[in-house]
Amino acid sequence: MSLDFKTGAFNDFFRDETFRGDFTYRNSNPRRFPFPFDRDDYMYSVNMEPHVPGRPGSVFEHIFDVDEHYVAEMKDRAKVLADDPLRCQSLPHMTLAGWDTLELVMEAKARDYPQWFSLTKDGNRWHWINRPLGIEQSFTFLDESTLPYGPFEYIMRQTQGDWTLQDERDGTLWMDAGIATSQADWSVDFDVGMNFHEWHAPVPLAHEKGVFDRALKFLLKLQHGAPVRRFNWTMTVNPLLDTAPETYPKWGPMKATLTPENLGQKQHLRVELQTLYRLPRSNAIAFDIRCYLASFDEIVTVPKWARRLHRVIRDLPEELATYKGFLRNRPAMVEWLAKHDDGAPTSPGWWPDD
Repeated sequence: MSLDFKTGAFNDFFRDETFRGDFTYRNSNPRRFPFPFDRDDYMYSVNMEPHVPGRPGSVFEHIFDVDEHYVAEMKDRAKVLADDPLRCQSLPHMTLAGWDTLELVMEAKARDYPQWFSLTKDGNRWHWINRPLGIEQSFTFLDESTLPYGPFEYIMRQTQGDWTLQDERDGTLWMDAGIATSQADWSVDFDVGMNFHEWHAPVPLAHEKGVFDRALKFLLKLQHGAPVRRFNWTMTVNPLLDTAPETYPKWGPMKATLTPENLGQKQHLRVELQTLYRLPRSNAIAFDIRCYLASFDEIVTVPKWARRLHRVIRDLPEELATYKGFLRNRPAMVEWLAKHDDGAPTSPGWWPDD
């Protein structure tokens, strides 16, 4: 078994790129980006829908989207965890939920991407192959001693997106396990052990509107085999995956580096495709927060998105722009985007106009 990244494998698909330093991250096909706005304005809402397979070639085609950034994202995750192991935590009673999550991810990837992943079972003796990362592992399901890490961390080191595992008790959900190496300014180390309303406490406006009360009521009724999804979004200067509170001194000053000349290249829309799954054995809820990044230069290649992003950012309530961390740069962003908004109406929905 190896956890070494074997560079050179599948380079015809997976990009060799960076999310730090020289920032070589790019989207080969910007139209594949999951643009999060289905109208010309935005307000925080529950906005849940069934997580079912969608358009071929889109991020919704499969349960988990393994895209061209997979290998680079896993390299970046390994660096973050080497520097700060507390970015991945699982309280002792969440081990079974970790096994549930491992099973969910392995089965889905082996089914949907057989060219890259393989899972064979002989009772509780399982054999897993992850070809892009050069990993091959035989292990006994539900026996932690047969894996190099606990089940949750083991599969998270091979899975894009940040995840939390939420235990249901006392009529609410508790974030009792999680990994965060590509998060939008939140901390597993701070939030682990909090309940649903506690970890959402910083979000403005939504509490007054009852958004989280409705969301919790909905999630407590979530059934196994019926996952749901929603979008969230923010902004990032440079294609940084790791914008954690713990590393703010490294990425916070980047917000002051925008100019009219570099804004299109450096300013990125950061979209989270959030999916939630009820797990079968533990009855926990797995929350997958998959991060996608697209520069403004990439977004405005789709005229509908250019018009809509301008209007959303221009008209966003000040409280939300502050919470999402781009209030200081909003005037420059609006001025830059206005040049790409001809005032034409936009069609409903997220998709580009074909």
